Amino acid sequence: MTKTQGGAPVAEAEIERKYDLAADRPIPPLVPAGPVTNQAEPRVDVLDATYFDTPDFRLAQAGITLRRRLGGKDEGWHLKLPVSEDRREELRLPLSGKPGKVPGALARLVRAHTLGAKLVQAAHLRTERTSYALLDARGRELATLTDDVVTGEAGGEKAHLDRWREIEIELSPGADLEVLESLDEAVVKAGAERSRWPSKLRRLTDDLVPSAGRPSGSVLADYVTEQLDALRRNDIGVRRDVEDSVHQLRVASRRLRSALRTFRRSLDDGIAKGLAAELRWLGGELGPARDNEVMADRLHDEVKALPSELVLGNVEQLMTRHFAREAEEAKTRAIRALDSKRYTDLLRALEKLAAKPGKIKDGKKELRKAVVRSDRKLRGAVSTARGLAPGAEQDAALHEVRKKAKRARYAADTVRPVTGKKLRKWQKNVKAVQSTLGTHHDVVVTREVLRLLGLRAYAESENAFTYGLLHGRSVATAAAAHRRFDGEWQAVRKGSRPKWLR
Repeated sequence: MTKTQGGAPVAEAEIERKYDLAADRPIPPLVPAGPVTNQAEPRVDVLDATYFDTPDFRLAQAGITLRRRLGGKDEGWHLKLPVSEDRREELRLPLSGKPGKVPGALARLVRAHTLGAKLVQAAHLRTERTSYALLDARGRELATLTDDVVTGEAGGEKAHLDRWREIEIELSPGADLEVLESLDEAVVKAGAERSRWPSKLRRLTDDLVPSAGRPSGSVLADYVTEQLDALRRNDIGVRRDVEDSVHQLRVASRRLRSALRTFRRSLDDGIAKGLAAELRWLGGELGPARDNEVMADRLHDEVKALPSELVLGNVEQLMTRHFAREAEEAKTRAIRALDSKRYTDLLRALEKLAAKPGKIKDGKKELRKAVVRSDRKLRGAVSTARGLAPGAEQDAALHEVRKKAKRARYAADTVRPVTGKKLRKWQKNVKAVQSTLGTHHDVVVTREVLRLLGLRAYAESENAFTYGLLHGRSVATAAAAHRRFDGEWQAVRKGSRPKWLR
């Protein structure tokens, strides 16, 4: 379990499986089963949970549950986020405030899903729970078996009442997944059936929650939906300061922007341009946070790699102070953007676009033409860069090549449902170009930071030698990346061009 400061939720991984069991069937015998050799005495609890959602169950559609629960050893506010089929992350807060009002710390985390809609009491569940700790030969708890008799009432446009029995097996922290598999086999063998519902709430509200839908038949609509899901997932991560979340949120926004620009002729041109502009704004608001992360990691690694006699002065301390200040400012800027009405409006517009696949013209012919255009633009950008002398202008042109390569690669990702493996080799070669030019750009941008750090060190009467040394090394690194790009581009230019792009 991890805990953050400042009243933030406690986070805990939850790995469990649910099963249906007839009311007259006994608890399945799980001793012995795999490493489980003993079963503790039962514990009986009565759990009373109120679930919160928007009136149209937007959280439930996303597989998210938000509840206030009384009773049991973990009573409090719980926000459960899906990770995979059997795995969820549960965020907890202690009971506080008004029973009918969701704590702001949890409500803010799901803003990308609620889009400003009010969180209301959507369902009430009462669970009579009998739980059994499952132990190994040394008495270590491996899992918990719970036998639940549930009574539920859901609101919405039409009330829904239900009562059922289910059992759960939840893996204990640190226990091996093989334990779950062994217990699963024993439970099923005893007559239980895997539940098709991921949660009690989803079971209760199955006929109230709008279906998430199957693939629409539109390549572009499905791609927009996929990236919109990634935006929402990483939005939560950014708000929780989860590692790499800013990067992944920025990637999703770039993929969306790239798709809107590359395939704009298949969409309403005005809508595509407007959304692309808004996504560019979002990327700009997230950019400083991500760029600061990359630069800090690069420079700290470079300093650590230097012989100690070449690190003169308080280099690490000065860099840490600089990047910590930049990180705080960048994070504040990113969160401000995610809390803005402009961002909420962007999510609504993307949702609306994905919901109208019938208005998107993305037949195989239209998709192919768009990818061919992206390939052509990439080749044109390379020709421009190669015609320039070394210097700032060429550096900018190479950065443009990188952006065109990324757009071409993203275009290939978008049309994969149509092309399958036809563009895989070409895409791999283009990705190599993009990666190398990414290194080149990072090094070029880092030079200015090194210059500023050197000036700051001098102003504080510190030795600036190491910053000058790193600046010189960055010039050599950029030149090496440029040479590597020349070789990788030959692989793209001379390689067998896929028929799909001819």
